[in-house]
Formats: sequence, C-alpha cells, structure tokens
Amino acid sequence: MKTISKRPMDKIEKYKTMEKILREIEDLKNSETAVIKKIGQIETENMNINVQNLDKSLNEIYDGVYKNLQNVENLQNSFSETVADFKEKNKITDEMLLELRE
Repeated sequence: MKTISKRPMDKIEKYKTMEKILREIEDLKNSETAVIKKIGQIETENMNINVQNLDKSLNEIYDGVYKNLQNVENLQNSFSETVADFKEKNKITDEMLLELRE
C-alpha cells in the first residue's frame, strides 16, 4: 500500500471540499431546471383557463429563472475547470483519494 503522506492532507481536503461544492452546484442546476419545468406545466394548464396576468407573471418568472440557470451553468463550467486545474497542479490522483476511503 502506498502512503499518501507525500501530499499535504490539507490539499486533499481542499480538493474534496471543491468536489462537494461541484455536487452542490449540480443540485442547484437541477433545482432551477425543475422550476422551469414546473412553470411549463402551469403555462400548459393556463391555456385551458386563459388568465392573462398569470401568463404575464409566468413569463417574467421564467425569464428570471432561465437567466439564473444560465448563470449556474456558467459557474459550473468555470468551477469545474478550477477543480481540475487544482487536482492537476497538486498531483492528486484517484488512487490517493481511494486510499483515503480505505
């Protein structure tokens, strides 16, 4: 078994925290996507009752949520690169991470 003492533990812990943040950003993206789908469902139901101010409000909400989704996706892409760069710069291998779990 190889020892992981060659890498300071704080770098591995930092990487693990960065990975956790990436998962949380993915959750945020999924939440925004769910809101967009829910707006679509409400808009479809509103076609039957044709309430104008509901339609207008939903369009405004959709625009805001869609912009948020784009921002979250941009953040996810940017932070993914940051995490990958950190992993490479600090020579953190998948093997090192597996050893920590054992």
